[in-house]
Amino acid sequence: MRRRELLKAMPAMATLAALGACGKTDTSPVPVVPTTEAGTSAIKPPSPYMLEGNFPRYSDYDPLVPTYCVTPDLDRCMHRFHLSSPFSPSGRYMGLTRLPREDRPPQPGEPAEIVLVDLSTGEQKVIAETIGWDVQLGAQVQWGATDQDLFFNDVDSSTWMPFGVRMDPLSGASKKLDGSVYSVSPDGQWAVSTCLRRIGATQAGYGVVIPPELVPVNIGAVDDDGVYVTNTQTGESRMIASYKRIVEEAIPKIDMSHYGPGNFYGFHTKWNAHSDRLMLVLRYMPESDGKRRPMLVTMTRDGDDIRVAFPTSEWADKGGNHPNWLPDGEHVMMNLDIHGDGERFVQARYDGTDLKTMTDVMANRGHPSLHPDGRYLITDAYAAEKAGFGDGTAPLWLIDREKSEKKTLVRINSVMPAWAADPGKAKVMRVDFHPAWDRRRYTHVAVNGVQNDSRHVFVADLSAIVGPAV
Repeated sequence: MRRRELLKAMPAMATLAALGACGKTDTSPVPVVPTTEAGTSAIKPPSPYMLEGNFPRYSDYDPLVPTYCVTPDLDRCMHRFHLSSPFSPSGRYMGLTRLPREDRPPQPGEPAEIVLVDLSTGEQKVIAETIGWDVQLGAQVQWGATDQDLFFNDVDSSTWMPFGVRMDPLSGASKKLDGSVYSVSPDGQWAVSTCLRRIGATQAGYGVVIPPELVPVNIGAVDDDGVYVTNTQTGESRMIASYKRIVEEAIPKIDMSHYGPGNFYGFHTKWNAHSDRLMLVLRYMPESDGKRRPMLVTMTRDGDDIRVAFPTSEWADKGGNHPNWLPDGEHVMMNLDIHGDGERFVQARYDGTDLKTMTDVMANRGHPSLHPDGRYLITDAYAAEKAGFGDGTAPLWLIDREKSEKKTLVRINSVMPAWAADPGKAKVMRVDFHPAWDRRRYTHVAVNGVQNDSRHVFVADLSAIVGPAV
């Protein structure tokens, strides 16, 4: 049976045994192992990773930490985003997307592949096929609560409607979900998403590719589109908050009148560490210029207690990008130019209170994430960004908040040969690092990069610097 035939047949193939492997997990804050003066762990659990000897070591530009290409046998591979982890809960596997080609944007119905990498053996294999993907975040491949719960998206080509897939990558058993997947909660019970068909209306590369004439259009703050939550056990999905209700009920009040008439669309979503609250990047598109005016909104799992964490007055008007939850599940962070002297790493409570900078080290346009110990922060830079090197390579940076220091851990090419002459034309096809911590120990980081003229995924081992969270 072909992979696409397998996916179409998966509702009948889903088994209770496969679903039973996903039990309820502890969603309390992750305790942190005590660290020494140098920041390394005083007590280190056995590592689940067997990178040395199983994967080729990356050595260009003399990396500060051991770094490995974990897709040496499969080109065109990418991990998802800094808002999720490609590492399985045990740390043994990685879930990735493999693009069909890299020299042009995808066409509707063009299949990509879902890849499973075994970090303990070095095996890399294709386990499924999907047409529910785009070039920046792939098929949204990410994990639930166990290594038997891998999630990604597909599209029904007869209706061009996207849907989520819950798969046991070890047995091959799959379940079709009623809703799509953008972020899976840490406890594995819930998936949240905005409309993946509409995401491309504000920025290509992050949703699914369907015929352009079928992309819905929002006029104003609509009541038939919003934030959707799916129960990953039953597959049932519902809209928990329409954009109309979000705009009407949010605290502080969302007032876009000074921008003139416009339309609201949803973009990034992510669960907090407790799986009980989610963040939403809400974009206002004024009719006058069509430029994105983003804000960050948070709400409960049921769509209640809608709060504005970063309003357009701080984000759209001053400049910033790439919000993320902090590990405590109460605060959010992002790059933000709050003082008018350049972007800084900034945090606020989920309701917008307690806005403050996190470190004296300046931020940039990268994708930041904070380690659970609160001391270390990782981020990156775009290849064409002034903060980068100007030669097509991009950095993975480690920022020590206690010492106010920034170190370049590894530097990897991030420009495809097809776009090297004019990287600005790459746009949607660009290769972003999207640095993401591993979920078990927070000592390893996955990044995307270019090697041998193709996309590959790399893992940097920070265990000699950063103590594990267990």
